[in-house]
Amino acid sequence: MKHLFIINPAAGSKDRTARYEGEIRRVCESRGLPYEIAVSQAPGHCTELARKAAQTGEEYRIYACGGDGTLNEVVAGVVGYPNVAVTMYVGGSGNDFVKIFNDTAPFRDLEQLLDCTETEFDLIRCNDDVSLNICSVGLDARIGHDVARYKRLPLLSGFRAYAVSALVNVVKGVSEHYVVEIDGEQIDGKQTLICACNGRFYGGGFCPVPEADPTDGKLEVLLVKRISRLQVAGVIGKYKNGRYKQLDKVVRHFSTDRIRIICDKPTGINLDGELRMGQEIEITVANEKLRFFYPKQLTWKKEEEALCV
Repeated sequence: MKHLFIINPAAGSKDRTARYEGEIRRVCESRGLPYEIAVSQAPGHCTELARKAAQTGEEYRIYACGGDGTLNEVVAGVVGYPNVAVTMYVGGSGNDFVKIFNDTAPFRDLEQLLDCTETEFDLIRCNDDVSLNICSVGLDARIGHDVARYKRLPLLSGFRAYAVSALVNVVKGVSEHYVVEIDGEQIDGKQTLICACNGRFYGGGFCPVPEADPTDGKLEVLLVKRISRLQVAGVIGKYKNGRYKQLDKVVRHFSTDRIRIICDKPTGINLDGELRMGQEIEITVANEKLRFFYPKQLTWKKEEEALCV
């Protein structure tokens, strides 16, 4: 088995390439492991590097060294290749997908990442792209895309960057018109956002559907109806903490494997922090699964009452 570390120098608030390289060499060489280090040179390069390794047919463990965007790119490169397993060697600003586990600190410790176990997770397919964690359309997508503008500013990382982006985008406008087809129902009207969850956390700490299970073959979809600017703060507070059931007048919840969204114009789509554009959007549970490995002492299955702490 080979170990490939794909480093994204653009992840997080600063370039961690030197720290990554030093730790990878120290740990892997002490264990006598065959390893490679590759550094991304541009957006999309992580996908190319991961796919090149996957196409060899050899057994690989690939470590996405960065944040959720890095993991998204690596996952996109290995979809359909059962010879590859993936993990996240944390170094981004949000690191939201691994918050599904009961502790995220071991994802920063290479020794613990090497002593691992493995599972298969579902993937989200959105038109021609895939994501592991969250796919959203509407206000959410605009906020998620703009977070990158703020996260490198002093004191603005993680949720703070998300909060600033949310404020700016609320001022720009809250709702847009969509036709949503889901579970045999067509919903035609203005919506604030549509979020399809495979994982549980995103946006630096939002946990909209705490019961989301990335192995059950379902997406937990929240459809947030048109709300006013004055309602945003109250709705987002409960939405963030997984209390969507308290918002039944403005939020509808679906557990489904497919949703179709028709937009009046090309609209931003947030795929784990990566922006895509689309006017007719098909979001489904992908046919492919992802082999994901993680420190063996961890668990991603939690008691319901403790899911969003």
